[in-house]
Amino acid sequence: MEWYDQNKRDLPWRKNKNIYHVFLSEVMLQQTKVKAVIPYFNRWLNKYPTIESVALSNLEELLKLWEGLGYYSRCVNFYKSCIILYSKYNSDLPEEQNDFLALPGVGKYISAAVYSIARNVAIPAIDSNVIRVLSRILIIRNLTPYNKKRIYRTVNQFINETRPGDINQALMDLGSSICTPIKTECSICPISQFCKASKTLAPIRYPIKKPRRSKLLKHFIAGLIWNENSFLIVKRPINKMLGGLWEFPNIEVDINSADHMLLFKYIKNTFNIQISITNKITTINHSYSHFDISLTLYNSNILKSGIINTIDHCWIEPKDIDNYPFSKSNHKLFNILNTNGWNN
Repeated sequence: MEWYDQNKRDLPWRKNKNIYHVFLSEVMLQQTKVKAVIPYFNRWLNKYPTIESVALSNLEELLKLWEGLGYYSRCVNFYKSCIILYSKYNSDLPEEQNDFLALPGVGKYISAAVYSIARNVAIPAIDSNVIRVLSRILIIRNLTPYNKKRIYRTVNQFINETRPGDINQALMDLGSSICTPIKTECSICPISQFCKASKTLAPIRYPIKKPRRSKLLKHFIAGLIWNENSFLIVKRPINKMLGGLWEFPNIEVDINSADHMLLFKYIKNTFNIQISITNKITTINHSYSHFDISLTLYNSNILKSGIINTIDHCWIEPKDIDNYPFSKSNHKLFNILNTNGWNN
């Protein structure tokens, strides 16, 4: 632990072992780089300093604060979990770890990280960094279920009840700084003497990296639908991807039939709105974790409407955008509109 004490990363959630801080950081860090998380973590704590403050807040306000961090289901699940922790466990961790595992969005890694760091429970927290470090120590090439169990058992052998959280974080820091996916600095690694891969010519070969799959490209058309000085936005269902975020009304189309008349029919059938489409504004591309999208925005005016403001449909003006959480793809469109003019 001497190496960790001298070299550990200076991260805001490590200032103390506050349960809320640890839980929040682990949720934000899922599939997201530390550098990107730090400003979001600090802004969040400034506005919502406790589990109670989150539980008593409004989900839309939370999503707005999360805006840009991605994987928005994390925010929704964190909100739901905080409500349960506040109402059922007095804003504290449940005594039984299985009760914490039952919370929305909480898996084995998050549970192990929170309990080992905040409660000193001697349990391994196995993330991608730890898997890589242990794969090289044990000279594991293929991450089979059996080898993953070997990794867990190995960490479990030397984790202790004195500083279990620090041991887990030390392994994570090794994987992020010395034993990375693209380089190894075995000469300064504090555990290189135990590492079998360090004795080989190319330790970075362990474990085998999965080949990247080519992403599916999906095509969408969307409408900037004007009603005098206001335009229509719709809220995505909370149980869907990007749930709870607002967006221009849109529909997925086949690239070979991406005709704007499909948008006309979709708007009429879904929202009881008749529109006249005047022109194509722009097409943007955006990448998600499992697929890419091409999103084309059409300018249109309302002819006849049966829709009024509801909880999932709303007419807003451009100046109101900051009051609603939107995805990055919609912000790309906003940036283009702000630059070139809205032209309603």
